[in-house]
Amino acid sequence: MNKEFLIQVHNRVKPYIHKTAVLSSQLINEIAGCNVFFKCENFQKMGAFKMRGAANAILNLSEEDRNKGVVTHSSGNFAQALSLAANKIGIEAYIVMPENAPQVKKNAVKGYKGHIIESESTPIAREQMAEKVKQETGATFIHPSNDDDVIHGQGTATIELLEERPQLDYIFTPVGGGGLIAGTALAAKYFSDKCKVIGGEPKNADDAYRSMKSGKIEFNKTTNTIADGLRTFLGDRNFPIIMNDVERIILVEEEEIIEAMKLIWERMKIIIEPSSAVAFAALLKEKEQFKNKDVGIIISGGNVDVSNLPF
Repeated sequence: MNKEFLIQVHNRVKPYIHKTAVLSSQLINEIAGCNVFFKCENFQKMGAFKMRGAANAILNLSEEDRNKGVVTHSSGNFAQALSLAANKIGIEAYIVMPENAPQVKKNAVKGYKGHIIESESTPIAREQMAEKVKQETGATFIHPSNDDDVIHGQGTATIELLEERPQLDYIFTPVGGGGLIAGTALAAKYFSDKCKVIGGEPKNADDAYRSMKSGKIEFNKTTNTIADGLRTFLGDRNFPIIMNDVERIILVEEEEIIEAMKLIWERMKIIIEPSSAVAFAALLKEKEQFKNKDVGIIISGGNVDVSNLPF
């Protein structure tokens, strides 16, 4: 792994992604007490950063494997990302979705020509169904976050952010399955000589925080958080990167997530999903430590059910 390798990844996915905007707000800077630069992956194709990792994973397959299609299990953004990336590249995507996944997300997957296979909503049921589809179709399984190609693809958002704002002292990302923060940490390591990466995580789903403390992957017994994209757990591919290259993880309460989300909607006039607000909430929670610093925040996505807002 080196800088040249990540540049190749970036060049590979460029034709399939948007180079998203970096936005700032004087008022937000005053509230946060530092200079905040939002990398707006809510403007990405299909509305989230996951398009980057999905495209890279598919493009790295051999032509023979590509022709058999790809399969994943996801209730949300990665389901949409893999479907759209596969559609753009011209292959089939089989998406195992829990039967209780929101209809709006199922409709989006169908719109991107993904084939939906429903399963029970438990992680084990989803994995077993994905394995069954893999056996039946010969499709390659691509994990939403615990996959090297996915991790490297997600890091391209940070490459773009640091190209535009090389002076950054910190980059904050939300932490769910660990693919985004691991990719961010790798990109920051090779494209900056000083930028540190910090994760924001809901206190109600604090497995990554506990994992960093214990040095082994921990799990949540419950995941009762509004940040629905962060209810997944870390994997053996991304966890070592997180342990090695992430500075720390800050936990935030549900009210803090909602307040941060509301602030961005009101002040930035942009739509972000609750999971995206977690990183900004983490910065606000400990803003004294980042006074007058230059801070990047990856706005991970904007796929929110506008008929069911928390404010």
